[in-house]
Amino acid sequence: MEQYVIKGGIPLIGEVEIGGAKNAALAVLTAAVMCDEPVIIDNIPDIRDIGVLLDSIKRIGAKVERIGKHSVKIIGKTIDTVRVDYDSIKKIRASYYLLGALLGKYKKAEVPLPGGCNIGIRAIDQHKKGFEALGAKVKIEHGMIMAETNSLKGCHLYFDVVSVGATINVMLAAALAEGNTILENAAKEPHVVDAANFLNSMGANIKGAGTDVIRIKGVKSLHGTEYSIIPDQIEAGTFMLAAAATKGDVIVRNVIPKHLEAISAKLTEIGCQITEEDDAVRVFGNSELKHTQIKTLPYPGFPTDMQPQMTVTLALSQGTSIVTETIFDNRFKYVDELARMGAVIKVEGNTAIVDGVRKLTGAEISVPDLRAGAALVIAGLAADGYTVIDDIQYIERGYENFDEKLRQLGGQIKRVTCEKDIQRFKLEVC
Repeated sequence: MEQYVIKGGIPLIGEVEIGGAKNAALAVLTAAVMCDEPVIIDNIPDIRDIGVLLDSIKRIGAKVERIGKHSVKIIGKTIDTVRVDYDSIKKIRASYYLLGALLGKYKKAEVPLPGGCNIGIRAIDQHKKGFEALGAKVKIEHGMIMAETNSLKGCHLYFDVVSVGATINVMLAAALAEGNTILENAAKEPHVVDAANFLNSMGANIKGAGTDVIRIKGVKSLHGTEYSIIPDQIEAGTFMLAAAATKGDVIVRNVIPKHLEAISAKLTEIGCQITEEDDAVRVFGNSELKHTQIKTLPYPGFPTDMQPQMTVTLALSQGTSIVTETIFDNRFKYVDELARMGAVIKVEGNTAIVDGVRKLTGAEISVPDLRAGAALVIAGLAADGYTVIDDIQYIERGYENFDEKLRQLGGQIKRVTCEKDIQRFKLEVC
C-alpha cells in the first residue's frame, strides 16, 4: 500500500506550475466523442481519473491515441456501442457526461450511475429533467441511467438547483438537438465555460456560458478541432493554501487569477499577502493568521472543492472560524483525522466550528476523499513532527506529481510502500 510520509514545520517557498483542469478535461474529453473527425486535446492532467475516462472511451469503440503526456487524439467515428461498461467507469463521477454526449450523437445512451469520492449525494434529477425536456425517455435500472429518443428537440429549461454536472450534460445533448435550447439557472464554473468553448470550436453554437443563462442553437454535426484545457483552479488553490498554512511564500504559475478570486479574497481576509500577475498569483503566509467565516457556494462563490484545504488553514489561525458546506452533505469526514493531529473542530450538521490552535502535531492518518486528502497533506506539511498518510490513491485521482511539486517548494514529503521506507525517510531528513 502506498503512503505519504511527511516531516512538517517547514515553510513552502518557491514557484509551482499548475496543470490542466481535471474537471474541465473530463467534460472536454467526453465531448470529443461527439464528432467523427480527429480531435486533439492538449494540457490534460496526467492523473488517474483521466486514465479511467480515456479507457472507457476506448471501450465503447472510439480510437484514443496518447500523443504526449498531456495530449491525446480521439476519433469518435469508430464507436460501436452506446452502453458504457460499469467496471471501467465506476470510480469517477464524470461518467455521466457520456450520457449527454452519446445521447446527443446517437439518440441513445446507457451509462452507470456516477461514482467518485464519497462526499455526499450526487443527484441526477436535474440531468434527467433536462434530457426529458429535450424529448428523451430516461429510466434508471440495474445501476444504469438509460436515455433514448427518436430525436432531440430544443427546449426552455430552468434548473431547480445550480448543478455543474447537469449544466454540462444537458449542454452536450442540446448542441446536437433540433432548434434552440435555453438553459436558465445554469452553473457558471470555469469548466462549464471551457466545455462550451470546446464544443464551439467543433462547430456548436453556444452563447452565454459563464452566465446563468446559456443559449444553444442546435447543429446537425460537429467537426474535428484542436483545443487546450484551462489551468486547474483547484490545484492552484491547494498550493495557495499550502503556502498560507505553512507560513510560506509561493508563486503559483500558469493560472487564471480571476478564477481564484474567492480564494484570494479569503486569504487576504485572514492576513495573507496576495499579489497577482497576468498568469500567476503569489501568496505570502503571515505568521499570525486570523479567523473568518466561509460558506461554499456555486461559482463565483467559495468552491466546495477548496473547503477542506481552507479548514486546515483556519485550524492554524487565531480565533474561532465558521465553515458552512452547502454543496455536499458529507464533506467533513476528514475532521476526525485532523483531530488526531490536535485540531479543535466541532461539526454540527453542515457547519464546522474551528477553534484555531498554535500548532498541529504529526500522526498516522487516512484519506477519506480526494480534496480532503490534499488538505491532510497540507496539515502534515504544517505540523510538528512526522505524519504518515494512508489511502493516497484518492489524492492521485486529481493531482499530478503532487509530492514532487511539494518537494520543489521545499516540502519534506515522500511516497513510500513499507515501514522500512518510512524509517529511511526519517534518517534522511533528521
